[in-house]
Amino acid sequence: MTNLRPRRSVLYMPGSNARALEKAKTIAADALILDLEDAVAPEAKEMARDQVTAAVKAGGFGRREVVIRVNGPMTPWGKEDLAAAAQAGPDAILLPKVAAPGDIMMAAMALRDAGAPDRTRIWAMMETPVAILNADYIVRTAIDPASRLAALVMGTNDIAKETRARLTPGRPSMLAYLSLCVAAARAYGVDIVDGVYNNFSDEAGFRAECEQGRDLGMDGKTLIHPNQVAICNEVFAPSEAEVAFARRVIEVFDLPENAAKGALQIDGKMVERLHADMARQTVAIADAIAGA
Repeated sequence: MTNLRPRRSVLYMPGSNARALEKAKTIAADALILDLEDAVAPEAKEMARDQVTAAVKAGGFGRREVVIRVNGPMTPWGKEDLAAAAQAGPDAILLPKVAAPGDIMMAAMALRDAGAPDRTRIWAMMETPVAILNADYIVRTAIDPASRLAALVMGTNDIAKETRARLTPGRPSMLAYLSLCVAAARAYGVDIVDGVYNNFSDEAGFRAECEQGRDLGMDGKTLIHPNQVAICNEVFAPSEAEVAFARRVIEVFDLPENAAKGALQIDGKMVERLHADMARQTVAIADAIAGA
């Protein structure tokens, strides 16, 4: 847990908008995705690449995790995007339309060959039926440190498009896809970030979807508007009461007389040793948020 990093709020910023890139330095998001793909028109792709890589090299983003989303390798811009992003040295590079393990490993080799610093990770967009069906194989690459894979990002709009599913309140059409990817992420120690909520003026609906994502096991949520950051940070952070009880559980299980006990009664609740492990995770997340 020493490398735990909060990824509650992950805000997309269009790479072609210089004012947005500058404003990003003041927004309280845990991570920023500087986008060269969907948010940028074809005629602006090269300008956006130059602008984003210059911004990353210049720095000034503070404790925010900085991610560049490149265009896919089969597009006219993908190869140059990946090379330029590698040389800029962001915290991570987000790969779109990942479909198979080879997509991760080929990108990792390209980053190495382009001189990307070791700290630059790979994030993978899960946004097609093939990606969902191959989730286990894709995320399994994280076992190899050379893959650089650190996080999955759910592309729920693209999944809906490709499957012809409707994005309705409660997202019943998405639950199987989301849960499969959560299972894969947890199996191999990779973070997972939920898809966007399209109606940024619907605060109640957005909060409900954040709570759903949290309850499914997501680490955070991707966002399309700065106004969504505060709610997202609140929902995906442990509450003060949760942290206090977690510290109490750890304290009691760490007593020498409880070293061999598998279950204890704490504050009127029956708590097993697995809950102590969960409590340590809760405290680690809270400490990481406080440290950030």
